[in-house]
Amino acid sequence: MPSLNEILAVILGGGRGARLYPLTQMRSKPAVPIAGKYRLIDIPISNCINSEIFRIAVLTQFNSVSLHRHITRTYNFDAFHQGWVQIWAAEQTLESADWYQGTADAVRKQLLEIQSTGAKHVLILAGDHLYRMDYKAMAEFHWANKADITVAVQPISKEEVTRFGILKREANGRISSFVEKPKDPEVQKKFISRDDPERPFLGSMGIYMFKTRILIDLLTNFPNHDDFGGDIIPEAFKSHAVYGFDFNGYWQDIGTIRSFYETNLALTTPETPFNFYDAKLPIYTDTRFLPGSIVEDSNLRDVLIAEGSRILKSEITHSIIGIRSQIATGCVIKDSIVMGSDYYERDDEGLPIGIGANCHIEGAILDKNARIGDNVTILPFPRNADIDNEKWYVRDGIVVIPKDIEIPSGTRIAPE
Repeated sequence: MPSLNEILAVILGGGRGARLYPLTQMRSKPAVPIAGKYRLIDIPISNCINSEIFRIAVLTQFNSVSLHRHITRTYNFDAFHQGWVQIWAAEQTLESADWYQGTADAVRKQLLEIQSTGAKHVLILAGDHLYRMDYKAMAEFHWANKADITVAVQPISKEEVTRFGILKREANGRISSFVEKPKDPEVQKKFISRDDPERPFLGSMGIYMFKTRILIDLLTNFPNHDDFGGDIIPEAFKSHAVYGFDFNGYWQDIGTIRSFYETNLALTTPETPFNFYDAKLPIYTDTRFLPGSIVEDSNLRDVLIAEGSRILKSEITHSIIGIRSQIATGCVIKDSIVMGSDYYERDDEGLPIGIGANCHIEGAILDKNARIGDNVTILPFPRNADIDNEKWYVRDGIVVIPKDIEIPSGTRIAPE
């Protein structure tokens, strides 16, 4: 049986994250905070560490400074450990002066680095999904079937089939064909792979394990194929053994403001679909050495509060309160994500970071270091509403206050 030490994990972290704008205005998508104290990149890196895969490369490109800072601060193995987490940034070379053109092209431009590791297998991961997965089990499945490529798949219902790339799996377990977001019922029938009437389809999760030589051959022989899901994997069916590895756990693609908002708020309930409290399979992040949070004479219900926060005489319901959040007296916060701040202020000049007194905030996302004055009202807009303002945005009805923005006292952001 091959060794887990022969696997290199490559995490794709270079996308623009346009659908998550304005949260990606000043950072890359994998650097977006989640659950009050983590960042999205912590999920795949933690899954690798928990799966005993310790050689990890993160491919970066757009707005990558904060992502680089977080990775270098957080993931440092000691001198007696063979593992590492490296940042492979997009770069100009004698062969190419272009940016990454897609997921496959990003890996293609790093083939020399991949070959230099001596890895016999490459695990391709996305940097913007929330899930907990044992990659060790996927590797053992890959080896047991002598697969050239293994694709992680999950059951998909009839209602969701138009939102995913759908794979057809034959009786012997091999994947034979692929269709992107099929809408034609006749096409859908041809891609039924499971006996379950509720979830008869198999959707690709964007997680792939390749034999390294197969990956190199495909990326070299098809230089115009820039995407794994749409180009490389469908091409591979024709000449390689491609298998589907079943994953039945919680998995969420955090690609839009709506999915980010709903996924975060789902973490505030005791029946949360994703467990950050798993002692055996923890999610790692930056060790900040912050003090405990202070909550004074407040009414809280279904609230996740990160450390270092201070909440005074307020009412908060179904919300995320991120690290170092400062919430003054008399506030009402409902169905909202308050990301907190990157630092504690050292002077009292100007409008302070945090939420001022007597604010009413509902259905909103407040990015880090936002300065909200006193008596500010923020209310949700109708679904599908999109508005661009100088200091705030609305995406699918959700009000988003960007990072470092100041909202003056008395401001009202609400439908007319």
